[in-house]
Amino acid sequence: MYAKGVIRTLLTGTAAIVSIGTMAGTASAQTPGPAGTAAGTTITNTAQASYTVNGVQQSATSNAATFVVDRKVNLTVVPATQNNTQVAIGQPNAVVAFQVTNNTNGTQDFLLSASQTPIQNLFTGDNFDVTNIRIFVDSNGNGTYDVGVDTATYISELGADQVATVFIVGDVPNQQTAALAGITLIAQVAAGGNGAVQGAALSPSILANDDNAVDIVFADNDSDGLGLDIANNGQGRASLGYEITTRNVALTVTKYSTVISDPVSGIVLPKAIPGATVQYCLVVNNATLLVSAENVNLTDTIPANTTYQPGSIVIGLPGVNPICTLAGFIASDNGAAIPGTNFTGSYDTGTKKVTATIPTLIGGATVAASFRVTIN
Repeated sequence: MYAKGVIRTLLTGTAAIVSIGTMAGTASAQTPGPAGTAAGTTITNTAQASYTVNGVQQSATSNAATFVVDRKVNLTVVPATQNNTQVAIGQPNAVVAFQVTNNTNGTQDFLLSASQTPIQNLFTGDNFDVTNIRIFVDSNGNGTYDVGVDTATYISELGADQVATVFIVGDVPNQQTAALAGITLIAQVAAGGNGAVQGAALSPSILANDDNAVDIVFADNDSDGLGLDIANNGQGRASLGYEITTRNVALTVTKYSTVISDPVSGIVLPKAIPGATVQYCLVVNNATLLVSAENVNLTDTIPANTTYQPGSIVIGLPGVNPICTLAGFIASDNGAAIPGTNFTGSYDTGTKKVTATIPTLIGGATVAASFRVTIN
């Protein structure tokens, strides 16, 4: 803007015509984004007076008026998906995702927390809570929670107008009545500028404007539109639900037996005669893609007229009949974890029951377990 006025004055023995204008300038030549001019930017302007004395052009410059741009703190938190996350009963590490946008005119950290306070007008039928809640920030920008990769628990150094994806990870209880659980991500603005240290939560400036300091102004709205968030509190929030739609999977168990050897023919065309070794094979398959079956226990009681062969439980990848397992792992009969796996196997001498445990059978996966008996 250029404003100009003309002042006529009578000086002793001299006629002077003075024109006064203002000239503005800033310390930054960058075009601000939607968040506006960066906080801390110095804005300076001066006024220029031009005049004539006895026909001679003269000029004078005012002092510089300077101030710094204050920090207008704002943020947006929205669900990363339009629909609830579909989960199964007993599912561990179920993920809901959100996006946090820094609408502040400066770099910010954001502290993250979660709430499971029921929001009935959003989640009618909310009847369970997830457990073991963890919050992680997407580190590589792929929008997918990567275990062991996405480890940051707060948003660090998010630039103005930049977006970060945040994951809430929780375990779904093994509760048959469970149907829906609402969960809310709460993001709190915090001081940025030190990537190695989590910034402290910001507080708004309560004193009069200081031209030489960056004052903090909270400009956030009631982000959830429900009155649960408070305007101008430096927080943003959004909610999603864990929705149980799958209560079972297409799990099948196939069993077959193979005579391995007998005391007469050995391993060459053995027959099922007394003293022969018979291998039983149990093959379990989860045909429901994307949904895991948890705590799969294969149990089999040793049939009459046979004796269990100690240490014969093997669990691993299925082979092709008559080979039960490929790269199988031998269990110890006492229920101890098999080294290098999460499988366990056991034999109860009292009940004569063999058990093979597979903690998680992911959708589309197949596992085989075998054991051997001797015909009495």
